[in-house]
Amino acid sequence: MAGIGGTGSVTRSTLRQQLADALRDEVLAGRLQAGREFTVKEIAEQYGVSATPVREALVDLSAQGLLEADQHRGFRVHEYTVDDHRGIVEARALVIEGMFQVLDRDMTGRRDPDDPRVAAAVAGVRRRAEEAQRAAGAGDLTVLVGYDLRFWRELGALFGNPYLADFLHRLRVQAWVCTVQHLRRLHDLRGHLWARHIELTDALARRDLATARAVIAAHDQEALALIERLAAG
Repeated sequence: MAGIGGTGSVTRSTLRQQLADALRDEVLAGRLQAGREFTVKEIAEQYGVSATPVREALVDLSAQGLLEADQHRGFRVHEYTVDDHRGIVEARALVIEGMFQVLDRDMTGRRDPDDPRVAAAVAGVRRRAEEAQRAAGAGDLTVLVGYDLRFWRELGALFGNPYLADFLHRLRVQAWVCTVQHLRRLHDLRGHLWARHIELTDALARRDLATARAVIAAHDQEALALIERLAAG
């Protein structure tokens, strides 16, 4: 009986995560737009599943700041303001700086840069950087979001602190949701999307933290300037 119960629990947990991922992707792609309202029943019917994992997935997304829960009306896609974006970028910068500090300590000998596992991980991150940069150059926002999140996920794992990596991922998802809500107003995104993933990766690979910090600072300034300009019409 325990085995059956365990399997059911895992299946429901997996479905809950799949639903949360699918709905998050809908928000990131702009198909579920800011302010859009919906109910648990609507989503359950759309995906052909029961209400329980849907409700759990929506609660998870609410906890991540992507949705707003209304006890009587269901859920609504959160609409981020420019001030929200400014706060997210500031928080994101602080988390990244914390990661750089970890890397700075590693440079004193805590981690061997010649370790083949580290080298393989860095190579994987660089591949994500190349894919993200190609998508940015082509103005393909949906593809860029996916690769950018994977890039930072894998880059964050290199720093060896899963709590920092998880927090950074959450902030980057929120930042992208806010950014997408504004960028969808543009017909051609070429030249508007950040495309310095490779430069950042190479700077970190050679332990050049000064350049890495400069790349991140420029990224944050450009992102805020773009959102402020779009929000102003």
